Amino acid sequence: MSDITVYQPDFLFAEGRFHEGRALAVGADGRVLDAVPEGARVERLAGRALLPGLVNGHSHAFQRLIRGRTEYVASAGGQDDFWSWREAMYRAAEALTPEEIHVASRQVFLEMVLAGITTVGEFHYLHHQSDGTPYADRNALAHAVIRAATDVGLRICLLRVGYARAGFNVPANPRQRRFIDADVDTFLSTTEALAHATRGDARVNVGLAPHSVRAVSRDWLTQVARAAPAGMPIHMHVAEQPKEIEACLAEHGRRPVELVSDVGLLGPRFTAVHGVHLTEDEVALLGRAQATVCACPSTERNLGDGIVPADALVKAGARVSFGSDSQTVVDLLDEARQLEQHLRLVRLRRAVLDPGTGTLDGLAARLFDMATVQGARSLGMGTGTLSPGSPADFFTVDVNHPSLVGAGATSLLPGIVFGAAGGAVREV
Repeated sequence: MSDITVYQPDFLFAEGRFHEGRALAVGADGRVLDAVPEGARVERLAGRALLPGLVNGHSHAFQRLIRGRTEYVASAGGQDDFWSWREAMYRAAEALTPEEIHVASRQVFLEMVLAGITTVGEFHYLHHQSDGTPYADRNALAHAVIRAATDVGLRICLLRVGYARAGFNVPANPRQRRFIDADVDTFLSTTEALAHATRGDARVNVGLAPHSVRAVSRDWLTQVARAAPAGMPIHMHVAEQPKEIEACLAEHGRRPVELVSDVGLLGPRFTAVHGVHLTEDEVALLGRAQATVCACPSTERNLGDGIVPADALVKAGARVSFGSDSQTVVDLLDEARQLEQHLRLVRLRRAVLDPGTGTLDGLAARLFDMATVQGARSLGMGTGTLSPGSPADFFTVDVNHPSLVGAGATSLLPGIVFGAAGGAVREV
């Protein structure tokens, strides 16, 4: 039994709530066992609450390099917005060597682990050399990012991005040369090659990510919908900025979610990243498809994007997950609390996403489910829960930390989701 470890925290999160006096048994294969066997090695975690690892559904790892370097108006008398920020991001993207991409990714992935994140979805669009020439291995940079994640013990879904153009009726932007694939067949075959190369590694999954309606044509989207391997996650930036919607209407006469639905991409394995500027009809389409919307509140507030209408999405039947996106901060619990608190500002009431259970921890449980179960679902990963047979990916918090002291079994989850300081996270 020495190859089985039983973790005994003060509080164990299972079946959607905390339990006192329960333990987590983990087999030699790193998976959760359905019972605590006699004679197993016991590791007491006194003063700790143990929870399933957080799932970061949307990340651009290299953007960690520009944290704190874009918080000003660059031109006298001008203004700063998403589009001016994007140019600063492009300058960083075009300057990085493969080794620098690996180091930068490893640094932010370590930051994620220290925040209790155990799985990340990396929306990866740095593919080529600085002049746009493909590497001999077209997935060289993807492998560098995957290696960075596994170096620090993080599971990763590498969402390989398809990028074809600067936009509708927009001239080519030389700063996007590292992103552009020659055609949709190259994008699909290169993604399949990456999936084949990582097959059998339980730490790695691969998904398809047509970047946005700006960056790819309707024909690209149609072919991705037809050719995507069964079960492979599909992620896409959707309705982040009003200009994106205006361009989509000009080119297609359809809004972004309507276009995605028309071409057959919308479904349970589709994740719309951001989904800020949605009509009621688009919300209904996402709900009927049981698609996921990955909200990234820290980035959406930093870039002035707007607020994800998560209350309407949940009511319609869509799923919601969270991402750190531009790495303005790396704190998925903060993403969860800010989504709710942003909605309070615009709805002018409290507990907007409360499920109506009448319990103290109902709202916190819904937000934590988004930060774990729904994120894992959107990435096609079997994480986000500590049910029997699942990977035993977990983190602990110090229940005696000043930000949590005094919490009991029923108030602990709301205390963690709405008030825990980053220093409360301990073992991962």
